[in-house]
Amino acid sequence: MKAHDGMYIDGAWRPAAQGDTIEVVNPADEQVIGHVPAGTAADVDTAVRAARAAFPGWAATPPAERAARLAALRDVLAARRDEIAETVTAELGAPLAFSQAVHAGVPVLVAGSYAELAATYAFEEKVGNSTVYQEPVGVVGAITPWNYPLHQIVAKVAPALAAGCTVVLKPAEDTPLTAQLFAEAVAEAGVPAGVFNLVTGLGPVAGQALAEHPDVDLVSFTGSTAVGRRIGATAGAAVKRVALELGGKSANVILPSADLAKAVNVGVANVMSNSGQTCSAWTRMLVPADRYEEAVELAAAAAAKYGDRIGPVVNAKQRDRVRGYIEKGVAEGARLVAGGPESPREQGYFVSPTVFADVTETMTIAQEEIFGPVLSILRYEDEEDALRIANGTVYGLAGAVWAGEESEAVAFARRLDTGQVDINGGRFNPLAPFGGYKQSGVGRELGTHGLSEYLQTKSLQF
Repeated sequence: MKAHDGMYIDGAWRPAAQGDTIEVVNPADEQVIGHVPAGTAADVDTAVRAARAAFPGWAATPPAERAARLAALRDVLAARRDEIAETVTAELGAPLAFSQAVHAGVPVLVAGSYAELAATYAFEEKVGNSTVYQEPVGVVGAITPWNYPLHQIVAKVAPALAAGCTVVLKPAEDTPLTAQLFAEAVAEAGVPAGVFNLVTGLGPVAGQALAEHPDVDLVSFTGSTAVGRRIGATAGAAVKRVALELGGKSANVILPSADLAKAVNVGVANVMSNSGQTCSAWTRMLVPADRYEEAVELAAAAAAKYGDRIGPVVNAKQRDRVRGYIEKGVAEGARLVAGGPESPREQGYFVSPTVFADVTETMTIAQEEIFGPVLSILRYEDEEDALRIANGTVYGLAGAVWAGEESEAVAFARRLDTGQVDINGGRFNPLAPFGGYKQSGVGRELGTHGLSEYLQTKSLQF
């Protein structure tokens, strides 16, 4: 798509307050593919004012009509699926087949789920002699990351609109073209002017202005824990609600009774998906000590198959960051069994699919989020040891457990300090709540739990 040279505010594309722009670079070939405005606090203020003005009317719109607009949005996204996939591939670098299936496909499911929820959710209920109402929070400031650019937008904007909130979106500066395409879809779906607004720009400028704006009632942010802390502190000072989906260092626990080959192969695929740029990736594989070397061999062989199948990471900074972690893993004594810090290609921000063995729980690569195609394999002595290691990070976003019997895996998973666990390779569910324990965040996305983040409760007694 051709980049817009303005902001989508109050139902129209409008010039930015200043003329500065941001380059959009294709990470596969390092070529500039477009420019978007570098929004300022003035642009954010204009957008928030539009959202505030539109809020009373949208909040009063019957849920059935809000559902109809979301259904129309779902249909537009489905009709433009190929264009979406091509745009994501151009600015994120994901292979086109993956962009079509995941980056373009999943948002259609999520938008559709909120169209149904808006029509069926109980916004009013009787509790004894009271009537309890679920009402929209107000103006939402949504700040989204680059790793799943459209999914993260839809996972915030769709429930906000379903709840009756209005939105100002500040997307990641690396993937703004997908956000502009989404704004086009919103307009095509007939969402009223001012209900959704888009400001492109840098995080420390436009993102900070949005988080600090006094007329924003809730900030929904997905990104690093470090930035999440700052947003939480800012919101706390204003007693403003937040929804924070932050970092992860998820454990893939393979119990002794599991099908080892299947668990290892699926685990490697999970880490390599989206070039490792997934906050919920199972980047720590925990294996019984007596089957450790077998698992290492399986993982190394599986990783070798991904050399030509994964795309680049998003930019040069991220590439260098991931390489730095690989070098630190080697320096701290981990055994490199696949990949390494050397670039597999002369052009583009590519990182080799990498697997480390002999990783101990205190190593940097076992504790910090790398956000690249890097897997650490750790050994454990018994289930209590596995549980201690799995729970031994500041994060608690996702994870996996494999066992011969589902009940065994469930019993172990219930003891994990994490928000979502896949049992024996469980499938993605767009209605299941997603979010973390500990420093992985506050709140949930998707399904009814995601909708409730954008609602506040009022009770009337009779």
